[in-house]
Amino acid sequence: MANKEAAFKQIYEANSKKIFHLCYGYTGDDDAANDLLQETFLKVWQNLDKFRNQAMISTWIYRIAVNTCLTYLRSEKRQAKDELTPQLAETKREELSDKNEQVALLYKCISKLEESERIIITMVLDEVPYPEIAEISGISEGNLRVKIYRIKQKLTELYNQYERL
Repeated sequence: MANKEAAFKQIYEANSKKIFHLCYGYTGDDDAANDLLQETFLKVWQNLDKFRNQAMISTWIYRIAVNTCLTYLRSEKRQAKDELTPQLAETKREELSDKNEQVALLYKCISKLEESERIIITMVLDEVPYPEIAEISGISEGNLRVKIYRIKQKLTELYNQYERL
């Protein structure tokens, strides 16, 4: 049991920041993202014995987190991009410096993307290697590179629209 706890602690420390960013990308809300982070790692703990090392552990955890976030959004019948993010960005904007304001704006723009695009760009921002992103999202690496290029174009357009306001 102590061995499992030590392994879990290492896994949590190595992956929790990235998983939080992923959850935040879905919800646009710190509290909801923290809840989803905890739920994800609860599932990781419960299923750690079942992990087969067929994929990287971070890929396995991302899949659990994505499924947890999608279930949350469906059960709450909410789309973060419509409900939470605009108020969050407005509230945060008042209390953040210019650099943080740009980050908040970036997340606001990310929240306007489709679900699959949000997953991919969040992993790119977390510097997950492309082969791993391709495996998590179930598409070829070549297709992934095209998707990322298009997502970046979309984000640039969204960002520029907000900058003009």
